[in-house]
Amino acid sequence: MNVFSHPEFDNHEHLSIFCDPETGLKAIVAIHSTSRGPALGGCRMYPYASDEQALRDVLRLSRGMTYKSALANLDLGGGKSVIIGDPRKHKTEALLESMGRFLEQLGGQYIAAEDSGTSVSDLKVIGRQTTHVAGIKDHLGLDGVPSNGDPSPATAYGTYIGICMAVRHRLGRSDLQGLEVAIQGIGNVGYRLARHLKEAGAKLWVYDIHKDQMDRAVDELGATPVSAEEILALPVDVLAPCALGAVLNDSSIPRIQAKVVAGAANNQLERPEHDAALQKRGILYAPDFAINAGGIIDVFYERTNHDHHKVRAHVETIGTTLDEIFTRARSEGLPTGTIANRLAEERFRRSSADHQQSTSAMAKVG
Repeated sequence: MNVFSHPEFDNHEHLSIFCDPETGLKAIVAIHSTSRGPALGGCRMYPYASDEQALRDVLRLSRGMTYKSALANLDLGGGKSVIIGDPRKHKTEALLESMGRFLEQLGGQYIAAEDSGTSVSDLKVIGRQTTHVAGIKDHLGLDGVPSNGDPSPATAYGTYIGICMAVRHRLGRSDLQGLEVAIQGIGNVGYRLARHLKEAGAKLWVYDIHKDQMDRAVDELGATPVSAEEILALPVDVLAPCALGAVLNDSSIPRIQAKVVAGAANNQLERPEHDAALQKRGILYAPDFAINAGGIIDVFYERTNHDHHKVRAHVETIGTTLDEIFTRARSEGLPTGTIANRLAEERFRRSSADHQQSTSAMAKVG
């Protein structure tokens, strides 16, 4: 695998590859930046078709975490880990404990949290072998209801807040009554997002690769099930990608009829230039690393002094951040993703400069 010349390599600070034949573990950890703090990001398990696909994913995801934490004004860096394997077939406690030993070797440079293909219970198993896990402590969730540490409710709520702001900017609406939304991916986050939207009066269309998850949305939320081919091209107001990344690409963008794309999935753009392609078609795109930051906010507060009131208030600033992104994009005539990148870079580079000044001052005192 090429690393330094890889198109997704962005001056990442660290990359580790781990293989444990005894448990079948094959994993990669990528740390993009620690300029704002330790690199925190999810541990994903997925049956990648190739090692190259896994490497591409972890490089993209880790960079996205740097930008996500910066936009959310968190003192965290960006990192991610991927385990190559089908979570429904290959996941075992022995494999997860082996992952924990792997993470422990990194000495806290990277802190793992829940992601696609892993759960809070999985992270607790990983945590038997390392202290460098997050999102596993019982606490009051942002809605005041007891939580086991699962950040999905915060991610879903933040995405909902972001959709409300996008609808206000693109459709000129302050309510969601009768709003038509297509949700691709109806797992932990997608289902909770669907529930928020349903409670606000929206009409839902859903698709998921797992039929049981789609059936739940149909039975409990009155959603309309559609096929994988239909979900992206429906004539709805909002398209909410909540599955895996690269869904916005040369093939899908010309077929999108929604006026807003705003969902919880990471790395929705297959390539950076697809941001401009959406803008050209008059589609307002809510940059994924801005709108889906609720989970990392929740995990951050778990590691400090968790207060569900503060968590909720912080998650709601996602709307404020998107308001700034949309406003600047319109005034400057640039794609929203370009503006979001600039805003994130302003924040983490400023933080890095502040850190260097602080370190220099301490050295002089010493």
